[in-house]
Amino acid sequence: MRIKASVPRRLFLAANLVFLLVVALLCIAPFINLLAVSFSDKTAVAAGEVTFFPVGFTTVSYEFITNTSKFFMSLLVSLRRTALGVPINLLLIILTAYPLSKSRTDFRARSLFSWFFVVTILFNAGLIPTYMVVKSTGLIDSVWSLVLPGALPVFSMLVVMNYMRSLPKELLEAAYIDGAGHVQTLLRVVLPVSAPTIATVTLFAFVDHWNSWFDGMIYMNQIEKYPLQTYLQTVVVNPEEFIRNNTDLSGNLSKYLSLVSARTTGAAQMFLAMIPILCIYPYLQKYFTTGLVMGSVKE
Repeated sequence: MRIKASVPRRLFLAANLVFLLVVALLCIAPFINLLAVSFSDKTAVAAGEVTFFPVGFTTVSYEFITNTSKFFMSLLVSLRRTALGVPINLLLIILTAYPLSKSRTDFRARSLFSWFFVVTILFNAGLIPTYMVVKSTGLIDSVWSLVLPGALPVFSMLVVMNYMRSLPKELLEAAYIDGAGHVQTLLRVVLPVSAPTIATVTLFAFVDHWNSWFDGMIYMNQIEKYPLQTYLQTVVVNPEEFIRNNTDLSGNLSKYLSLVSARTTGAAQMFLAMIPILCIYPYLQKYFTTGLVMGSVKE
């Protein structure tokens, strides 16, 4: 039997729906504006005429960014970085979180190692010592300089550790009774039930590697080895200088200088950089909230 909702209840649901729609529109509006700016003429953008629809529709900003071989080279560097960095992050997160999730009876040095990792969150050696370490290990101008310095994201490790610590002990004891060792228990019992949390930290790792630009500027001396975000940052900061120094665009120098601006190219690069995130997020979104909440609960 279906119970009819009371009038106050229906009013509350309607008001809640309107409120959530307004919040959603406020979140989407800046992205729509950026998309409109990226497809608009630079004069209209400078005059503040662009809101949610392009004015003087043109794709010259995207042509400006993509009409060069260096763009695709930097895209390849970012793909390599992500393909290497995300699996390494996940491997180290899991191998560190699993033993630290054990009780002090099973792992007596757990507190020592836990404090060791917490200290790395509170204190940082700084940019210069980090650069000296990367340089002394011969990683300058190598994709490994973008991957190894942050190979273990401690925050993500703590999220996974807290989730593993919250698993019922009976579940693990049943695996041990059946003859499973730590490796089998981790692979066949712990990881399958930790899928939401693992998916969450995977998204964190992917976004971190894809959006990072500062380390590419520090550790790479050649623009051909820049990751995509670092390359696009150089385009946005000084597009005129970028055109003059780019042989691929020198033939169309006057065309691009007269049609693009920092705002239009900035909007275009934001959407180009967002495409991979927009593609992968829908597949991991269903795990995101569940995994983050579960991983934040500590016994």
